Amino acid sequence: AAFNDAQPLFHAPVTTSVPSFHSAVSIWNLSSKDAKDGRIYNEQNFFQRAAKAGTVEKWKKWHSVPLLGIPNCVGFGLHADSYRFLVFSDLGRSLQSVLSDGLHLLREKAAFQIAVRVLDCLEYIHENEYVHGDITAENIYLNPADLTQVTLAGYGFAFRYCPGGKHVALREGSRTPHEGTLEFISLDSHKGTGPSRRSDLESLGYCLLKWLCGTLPWSDELDKVKAVMEQKERKDVRCLLQLCFRQRSIPDALQNYLEQVLALQYEDRPDYAALRQLLRQPLEKMRASAYDCVDVPVVP
Repeated sequence: AAFNDAQPLFHAPVTTSVPSFHSAVSIWNLSSKDAKDGRIYNEQNFFQRAAKAGTVEKWKKWHSVPLLGIPNCVGFGLHADSYRFLVFSDLGRSLQSVLSDGLHLLREKAAFQIAVRVLDCLEYIHENEYVHGDITAENIYLNPADLTQVTLAGYGFAFRYCPGGKHVALREGSRTPHEGTLEFISLDSHKGTGPSRRSDLESLGYCLLKWLCGTLPWSDELDKVKAVMEQKERKDVRCLLQLCFRQRSIPDALQNYLEQVLALQYEDRPDYAALRQLLRQPLEKMRASAYDCVDVPVVP
């Protein structure tokens, strides 16, 4: 369950007056307290500061990344002083909705393809002074018409961890604890610390583990916030993986990824290239690329 202060009234495709243009609109309820500090306002600020289309394209060229799943926000505003809204190009279907179709687990190929693509997005976001703060299958989108498109959406919990190039200090209790999707949030978020780069990478690791195994050791205790946090505080990666995989083979890439990420200090800059190479290893053995069509059956 996510700890949100606003819920979307609807999210639906709309056709604008511009020919051949298809977009999706999210309309959020707006109360007086949301005007300057709500989730949708926070998301709007992120797109204005850090995710303009031109900035994304420059980053792709500079880093030689063929595809980068940062959504294109084509508009935003207020309607009748009651609703704040953002408009995006059509993102397709959330990965969670695809899993809920009955898939439940991802093949190893698909899981590592998506993980690499999300890591690319996180490197971009982090280089632009923000962290995402809520990595979950609900916020990852696949386009059924083009399965090379993997988009990281849902920036309502985005946090500017490095304003003006200066990293915020580690201060527990400086924010509301447990913000985000409880099953996947980092220990930093549990403790009310402003999330940092390591926080997003920790959450991605939990997501990857869930996609491959179908459950996490705390998945049945999501009504017990403290119990979930205490389980995540156990830093024995091998034990965590054995609990999830049981008798199945544990991918070395996942174990090495989690060990490196959980060893990061609060202000450390992750070695994105090394982490990306780890996540690519299983794909290279399959002679596959993260930028191929994702190996997931998706219906529109």
